[in-house]
Amino acid sequence: MTKILIINGHPNKESFNQALATAYEDGALKSGATVSTIHIRELQFNPNLQFGYTKRMDLEPDLLDSLEKIKAADHLVWIHPVWWGGMPAIMKGFIDRLFLPGLTYQYRENSMWWDKLLSGKTARIITTLDQPGWYYRLMYGRPSVNQLKKSTLEFCGVKPVKVTYVGIIKTATPEQRQKWINQIYNSGLQQR
Repeated sequence: MTKILIINGHPNKESFNQALATAYEDGALKSGATVSTIHIRELQFNPNLQFGYTKRMDLEPDLLDSLEKIKAADHLVWIHPVWWGGMPAIMKGFIDRLFLPGLTYQYRENSMWWDKLLSGKTARIITTLDQPGWYYRLMYGRPSVNQLKKSTLEFCGVKPVKVTYVGIIKTATPEQRQKWINQIYNSGLQQR
């Protein structure tokens, strides 16, 4: 049985991202997977990596719980909007505080290389946009995807990381939104 963790990075619980998270969860549960969720907006933690990497901040209970969920999962599903080319600040803070040496990766002593502590996991990024996904890729180089996929997840050993672009959100009709919800439900059903 696949263990799936859905991480919703949208700060508004009434967002379309929430509808997508629910759709994926419903599909995954229907497929027989075990599903856990993290709605970053509900966590109590300081999103500021206050001392950079010079001094370790203690992890709050919600971050410790999130780390255990990440470690227990086989497949991570990250859902977030693209704002100003990137992810919401609270999601970036979650990553800054949790994806740390000794927790998700570990540099080797006297080496430029590191151990990837999340190896063996796969991921799906579902990102909503107010532009077509192809435009975001060609015009801007998809910075939020590069940051999450390459510089975070793959850096820590998560592979493969697939991406689903959902948009244009701002001009979408209710019928188009329902098509996207159905698409994401089917992704959950197929556990991908």
